Amino acid sequence: MTARVALVLGLAACAGLAPRAQQSPAAAPAGSGVASLRVQRAVSMLVTPGGNVAVQVGDDGPLLVDAPPAAQAAGVVAALRALSPKPIHTLITTNLHNAAGNAALLQARAVPGAPAIRVIAHENVLDRLVAAGPPAGAAPGGLRLNAVIELPINNTYFMPRRDFHLNGEAVVVYHAPAANTDGDSIVHFRGSDVVAVGDLFNPDVYPVIDVERGGSVNGLVAALNHILEITVPAKFQEGGTYVIPRRGRLSDEAEVVEVRDMVTIVRDRVQDLIAKGRTLAQVQAARPTLDYDPEYGGTGASSPEQFVDSVFRSLSK
Repeated sequence: MTARVALVLGLAACAGLAPRAQQSPAAAPAGSGVASLRVQRAVSMLVTPGGNVAVQVGDDGPLLVDAPPAAQAAGVVAALRALSPKPIHTLITTNLHNAAGNAALLQARAVPGAPAIRVIAHENVLDRLVAAGPPAGAAPGGLRLNAVIELPINNTYFMPRRDFHLNGEAVVVYHAPAANTDGDSIVHFRGSDVVAVGDLFNPDVYPVIDVERGGSVNGLVAALNHILEITVPAKFQEGGTYVIPRRGRLSDEAEVVEVRDMVTIVRDRVQDLIAKGRTLAQVQAARPTLDYDPEYGGTGASSPEQFVDSVFRSLSK
C-alpha cells in the first residue's frame, strides 16, 4: 500500500426549490453573524464575515462549498438548520486557503451516529497540507491520519473533473490548474444553474495569486474563461447562471466578464513592460492598474501593489 493510499484511507476513517435570487440576504439566527440568501432552485448562499458558503440542500443532506472561518462555524451550522434538518453530507474545499475552517465546522455540526462528512478537494490541496506539517497548536505527534482537526480532508480527486449526483442533481467539480493556487476547484450545480468558484472570482477586489503555491496569472485567466464557458446569461445579460464567489456579492456572467477583462489587460500591460526589460520597481512605478484601482483596489493581499507583484513574478517565472 502506498503512503498516499494509506493517508487517504486513514482520513476516510475519521471522518428545496426556489425562485430567482432574492435582492438581499434573509435574517439568520440572532447573534450568529450569518445571513442566508436563497439563490435559485436547490442552492443558497450563506454570507459570513469571513467569506461566503454555497449550500445545496435536498433529500441526501446539505452539500457545502468552503467552510467558514472557525469563528463563524457555529453560526453556519445554526443557519443550516433553517435550510435543512439533515446532517451535512459533503463539504467541498476549493483551495488550500479555504481549508482552515474545515475542522471547526466538522466539530460544530457533530451529530451522534451520523455518517462522517465527505470532505472533497483536489489532491494538491492535501499534498500541500501534508507538506506544511502540523498546524500551530496541534497535538504532539505530528499529523495523525485519523485526526480531522489536524488534516480535515478525506476525499481527493486528481483528474481534470469529478462528477457525482447528490440531492437530485448533477454536481461537477472542475480542477483549475495554476490559478490562485495549483489546487483550485470550480463547483457547478448543473440542475440549479449555479457555480461556486471560491477565490477564482471576487467582484470587488483584485484577485490573490499565490505564486509560491502554484498560482499564475495565465492560469487565473484560463479559469475565468472556463467559468464563462459554463455560465449562460438570461435576458439583457442579467441573471441566468448565478456565480457564488468566496467573497463579495452574488454575481452573474457579466460581472465575471468584467473581472476576466481586467486581469487580461493588466497581465498584458505587465508582460509588455517585462519585454522592455523593466524591473519590478519600474513596473510598479508605471502603475499598470491605475484605471482599475477605484473599482478593485483593496488593501493587503488585494492591494494594487500586491496584485502587480504577483502578476510580475508569475510572468517572470
